[in-house]
Amino acid sequence: MTSDSLWHREDILDQYARPYDPWTPFIGDDERPCQLLGAVLVPIPMQPGQPKRDAHAYARHGTCGVLRAFAPQTGFRYVPVQARRTIVDDAQFLQDLVRLHDPRVAPIRLGQDHVHTPTPGALYHGLPPEEACQFAPLFELHDTPKKGRWLHRAEIECAALATQCLDRRIPDRDM
Repeated sequence: MTSDSLWHREDILDQYARPYDPWTPFIGDDERPCQLLGAVLVPIPMQPGQPKRDAHAYARHGTCGVLRAFAPQTGFRYVPVQARRTIVDDAQFLQDLVRLHDPRVAPIRLGQDHVHTPTPGALYHGLPPEEACQFAPLFELHDTPKKGRWLHRAEIECAALATQCLDRRIPDRDM
């Protein structure tokens, strides 16, 4: 294990261990791509002793991105579903986090994984430079180590969402 990954693991654990402070909240973020799949045939409805039955065939209706923000100390959850996943969408996600919390809160301690996470640099793609410059300092980034994703509570929340909600056919983003 490198000293860098050890530092990341200790840093993320320190973030979880800090006492709750409403002026510097800790929020983990994660994302999950989803396929939008519709039924080709009408499913057979559930009956006593029989689950609902779908045909193996399906119609693919594209994809979407499910982002997730989770504050473990307060139970706050924010789950926007986006048609695509671009750096501009990341900027909107970060802006929404600031708006959902008190804008006077500074900084929001953001726990992230290494796969594809929004960073304050994304703000410069989605906002005029003056506004992005005001938003960027509102975030303090804390990376989860590559081999320590089990430490990332937002990822655990995404896994729960996937197994409890997203493990079935969903034909569109509005469902």
